[in-house]
Amino acid sequence: MRPPRIRKPPPGLASDLDVWLIGRSARVRPTRADRLLRSLSTSANHSRLWIGIGAGLILLGNRPLRRAGARGLLAVSLASGIANGIAKPVFPRRRPPDESVPFVRRLVRPPVSSSFPSGHAASAAAFATGVALESPAAAAAIVPVALAVGYSRVHIGVHWPSDVVAGALLGSAVALVTHRWWAARADEPALLGRAEQVEPAPHGRGLLLVTNPLAGSGNGELASAQLRDGLPAAQIVQIDPERDLAAQLDVRLDRADVSALGVSGGDGTVSSVAEVAVRRGVPLAVFADGTLNHFARDAGVDAAEPTLAALEHGTVVRVDAAEVRFDDGGSRIFVNTASLGGYPDFVRLRERWEPRVGKWPAAAVAMIRVLLGAQPLHTVIDRVPTAIWMLFVGNGRYDPADQVPMSRPELHRGTLDVRYLRADVRFSRTRLIWAALTGTLGSSATYVRREVPALAVHVAENSVSLATDGEVDLRGTDFVFASRPSALALFRPPEA
Repeated sequence: MRPPRIRKPPPGLASDLDVWLIGRSARVRPTRADRLLRSLSTSANHSRLWIGIGAGLILLGNRPLRRAGARGLLAVSLASGIANGIAKPVFPRRRPPDESVPFVRRLVRPPVSSSFPSGHAASAAAFATGVALESPAAAAAIVPVALAVGYSRVHIGVHWPSDVVAGALLGSAVALVTHRWWAARADEPALLGRAEQVEPAPHGRGLLLVTNPLAGSGNGELASAQLRDGLPAAQIVQIDPERDLAAQLDVRLDRADVSALGVSGGDGTVSSVAEVAVRRGVPLAVFADGTLNHFARDAGVDAAEPTLAALEHGTVVRVDAAEVRFDDGGSRIFVNTASLGGYPDFVRLRERWEPRVGKWPAAAVAMIRVLLGAQPLHTVIDRVPTAIWMLFVGNGRYDPADQVPMSRPELHRGTLDVRYLRADVRFSRTRLIWAALTGTLGSSATYVRREVPALAVHVAENSVSLATDGEVDLRGTDFVFASRPSALALFRPPEA
């Protein structure tokens, strides 16, 4: 069968290169790939293909894959809206004539909207680029599918090649722009302090291991059994939530056969045991077993094997801790964050939605929810009267500086990462919501970010709740935050 001859369209509808390329495609001999490409092309109608893959990544993937799925779907929704809702009406263009490809390739009901740009190519490129920003390994499998979808639009004769190229460039650009207001999280651990040698604890000898049976999704008992097999010589004690943790551990730590502390649990449990380790000056071994193990992940000890190896050889690294002192003379050590105002509610809502949609979308929605119902908190921050919506104090430096904190690249310089949202700026609530949605938080007058070794905060009203490492169980009106450089000795191989 002779290949169809494409009549050159009127000037301005397609270039000579477009006509030549689609002619070359039309002269490809019929194969089984024709039906496959047509099916692939129709499967991407209304982004159904990408919605299915993205949903699978979110529901079944690990943390990076869930973020990749969420970013990919967000990029698809934006790119598809721009391509079909803005670009096509602004740049009308006829599609290739029906006879441009063999009859066997054609769609029964070809689209009638503007040919330029290709919405399918825009969605495919947006999804692939969005996934690549979070998980290059997953993108390696998705990019060939996205390229095939783009080519299929030429192969079945519904787009000129330049439509596909323009759509792909648009989709990739939209996905890259999401990075401006949704930073890709760095999964590398933070930079820690100096390495030291302590008394080894082979098989857990001399280790007092604290476990929380309620940690994570209720698998604390199973984790305890697994650690008992890996640390047969360790003394294991389960937390009694009805008693003070320090009191439970002090008696055991005074014994001569205990030289180190261990903890199996989530951030709240790790923080409580770390406080005892800092105050008693003993090294700490962390075994992550919570829902969101921020400290363990940032410190590079979210897997058990490196910690077990460090116990075997007695290698520790120094890590900063932070302390907050209260107006009643009490104090609390924390290893992640402390917060006032609406921030505890923000964290609670964000962590509820984060496993399903990713951290940035969850953070954006949570911030809007909290701001809509929040009341200003009148404070004096380092002797400067300031009304705020919420205050964040991080142990160590967090990134990015101009967006919602996503990762912690440093945990060793004696630094507190302080951020607060001002309520004493005109239209502050509206400006904050706009800044959160447009990625301009860093340049907003309502957003303040500082790196300091210490911070004093006085609340000019009734006592308020302070959240430390996810636990909201303290109240007061005067708070003094200070970094404790290299206060915690953490079991971790130096080369990790």
